[in-house]
Amino acid sequence: MDQMTDDNTSQDSSQDANLDPAEAQTIADSALQRLTEVILSGELKPGAKVSEPELARRFGISRAPLREAIRRLEERSVLTRAPRLGARVVVLSPARVQQIFMVREAIEGMIAREAAKVITDAEIAHLRANLARQKARSEEIGFTNFLTRELDSDFHTYIAQCSRNEFLIKFLCEDYATLIGLCRRHLRQVPERGYRAFVEHGRIVDALEDRDPDMAELTMRRHITASRQVLEASVQEPRRDAARSKRKRAG
Repeated sequence: MDQMTDDNTSQDSSQDANLDPAEAQTIADSALQRLTEVILSGELKPGAKVSEPELARRFGISRAPLREAIRRLEERSVLTRAPRLGARVVVLSPARVQQIFMVREAIEGMIAREAAKVITDAEIAHLRANLARQKARSEEIGFTNFLTRELDSDFHTYIAQCSRNEFLIKFLCEDYATLIGLCRRHLRQVPERGYRAFVEHGRIVDALEDRDPDMAELTMRRHITASRQVLEASVQEPRRDAARSKRKRAG
């Protein structure tokens, strides 16, 4: 088995050496996109190990670009690595949720404030159309599961783009997009959150349309805080259940 692994690694290295830097980067970017999708779809669940051989075969690539994708997701705190355990999908503990949303509240509040200063009528119309799609989706499947990844992500990333601030856009749309996506996937499992989020989205757009930076920041911060509180309670519940079961067994 060790000899086979060594042979495969050697073959991968030989193949990678024949690629020009631009082609190698393109393959790594594609691997990052595909690995991100596997994680956000829930196929790789929190705590699951990332198998390099399996994913390399599945993606039809060598391990070098896959390792680059894994490294980048580690930098973005989506994957964690422990000695002799390899890379695993991050588990959303209450403490981690609090840290993520503390930063997100500050950044997205700033984004909403800046967007309110420069947003155009056409951009407001785009956000209203997004709200209409959210409502239509809710009528189709119910608010329980209406927070689809695309609609909610599009809403927040579009407001970021309206801020015209390249650093805020990069933070929300690139650096922490996957980590926030993991949080959204968990939130979609909380039945009552859908309708409340829809109402909060409407208030944010109202503030943006009024070109009121203070209210835009306030409504966005309240929206992020509400999501944090729901998610914290959600990730704490399994821990409480486990503690209760342990006490019952001990009793």
